Amino acid sequence: MVAVRFHGRGGQGAVIASKLLATALFREGWQVQAFPSFGAERTGAPVAAFLRADHQRISNHSHIYEPDHVVVLDPILIQTVDVAAGLARGGSILVNSSRPPESLGLPAGFQVATCDATAIALRHELGTRTNPIVNTAMAGAFAALTGLVRLEELVAAVAEIVPLKAEANQAAAREAFEAIAHPVVKG
Repeated sequence: MVAVRFHGRGGQGAVIASKLLATALFREGWQVQAFPSFGAERTGAPVAAFLRADHQRISNHSHIYEPDHVVVLDPILIQTVDVAAGLARGGSILVNSSRPPESLGLPAGFQVATCDATAIALRHELGTRTNPIVNTAMAGAFAALTGLVRLEELVAAVAEIVPLKAEANQAAAREAFEAIAHPVVKG
């Protein structure tokens, strides 16, 4: 089983990112489960989303406390949320940031990669200048980092899940897939 936890703010697309990756993985033959966790106040408030994928039936329907991978859509959350909590040793953390992975101050023992999904979203006019929607770019970066899902399946999932501005979202996923910073293994 592969478990992924997403951290973001309401409106950035963490929930849709988990659904995009779930759909792409399902297209690859995986059994999947994706679900959000947020309170009544969603826009701008911290949110989490979860994704499970397995080649067997998934019977666990709880939050993910021990993920294999963590995706952080808002790098400011690194200062307020323990994004590495429960992360499997050797797991990966993907952060939406223009900074190099080693400058983020994340704990040792994890593969850390960055992708400037904000700049990618702005280039493709996804969201607004004050609230860029980074979900498709982060999904593309995740696909490149983990190798769990092929880019063509992710792009097909974008057309299915995000039909509005599908071409711009597909271009953002492709750009992030190609541009992801090389991961740094922290000892």
